[in-house]
Amino acid sequence: METRPEKSPVSYEVNVRNLPAKGVTVTFAADPNQCGELARLHGLLSVEQFSAELAVQPWKKDGVQVLGRVQADITQACIVTLEPLPARIDEEVSAILVPEGSRLSRIDDETVELVIQAEGDDLPEVFSGDSVDVGALAEEFFELAIDPYPRKEGSGLELPVQGEETDAGPLYEALKKLKGNG
Repeated sequence: METRPEKSPVSYEVNVRNLPAKGVTVTFAADPNQCGELARLHGLLSVEQFSAELAVQPWKKDGVQVLGRVQADITQACIVTLEPLPARIDEEVSAILVPEGSRLSRIDDETVELVIQAEGDDLPEVFSGDSVDVGALAEEFFELAIDPYPRKEGSGLELPVQGEETDAGPLYEALKKLKGNG
């Protein structure tokens, strides 16, 4: 796995200290160098395009809610044939962020009852300072949308059925002998 840089290749800081009540809409797209870096970091053959449109709005007293969409066109290697396999990512972004020290970022077993719902919202993420990196957040949702086992349609591993004779070559015969079946 690649060593992660300190900043996302698509870093986009939004100052949330004096966020308007209606929030702000942020739209950005990765340039070719950023697309290349995203491909390298995520083990892809290429990222043809990456873009995000995000609404950054105040949440409760001092938190921030980020809603929107990240879209990308990528090319992965098929896990069976290693052939290039194009894919489209169109992922909804939904996150709540709270500043360090916020009472909403602390979970105290004595004062808060934590109810976990499988389909419920995630716990708020914590940010520090006056800004939130919505580009890095969009990259997180992009990463989660990448198919970890891309397979070209119709490709598969043809394994012999137990008891079926096969002419799989000398390596297969040697392995059969080692296993004691030959």
